[in-house]
Amino acid sequence: MTKQEILSKYAQDRTRCTVYTRVMGYHRPVETFNAGKQGEFHDRVHFVEPGRPCSCSAQTEQPR
Repeated sequence: MTKQEILSKYAQDRTRCTVYTRVMGYHRPVETFNAGKQGEFHDRVHFVEPGRPCSCSAQTEQPR
């Protein structure tokens, strides 16, 4: 099943979520940013320190 098929199949179950980011010591919703700041937010690259576990869901756990 393609990504587009999955999205269309479950369209009625999807809800909009609010994304927050930390700005100057407090958290603000990204949707309140102006267009330039929103673009800057989406261009950010997440840093992962080598040798440290990643907290992202894309990483698979290695069997022990």
